[in-house]
Amino acid sequence: MPTIGVALAIPEPWARELQDYRTAVGDTTATQIPTHITLVPPTEVEGDLTDVHEHLTRAALRHEPFTVHLRGTGTFRPVSPVVFVAVAQGISACEVLAAELRAGPLAQELSFPYHPHVTIAHHLEDAALDRAYAELADFECVFDADHFLLYVHEDGIGWRPTREFPLGEIR
Repeated sequence: MPTIGVALAIPEPWARELQDYRTAVGDTTATQIPTHITLVPPTEVEGDLTDVHEHLTRAALRHEPFTVHLRGTGTFRPVSPVVFVAVAQGISACEVLAAELRAGPLAQELSFPYHPHVTIAHHLEDAALDRAYAELADFECVFDADHFLLYVHEDGIGWRPTREFPLGEIR
């Protein structure tokens, strides 16, 4: 059974900057996780991905591109040892899109309420989490989200983008 995820990729140069930071702060998982905003968390799917592709295509066509503004940091501590870059604009568009994507063949209950963000430190010592929270507090970027990606997890390699789904009408 393949494990998939669906996410908005953070564009360059910010994707590399945030991934390099995540590696530098000691998060060893960073090299296997492209910088992203999760829409559908890791999900095991049975059989081929035809139904998933059709579902994602239909959902993408119903949502227009939107602006994402990332600014500052946040944390899920003490509930979860995560520090993230916060989504300052585009929150509701992410929430609506994510809710629609987590239906049909990707229907699932979440362990925590959905909160769009970009992880920059995960499962590290408190000092490293504090450092990430402070050092990226001034981080800021703005980009247009005009597509999302389907990722497939491969052991030893990590998350690999396999297909892009443009938002809005077919161009």
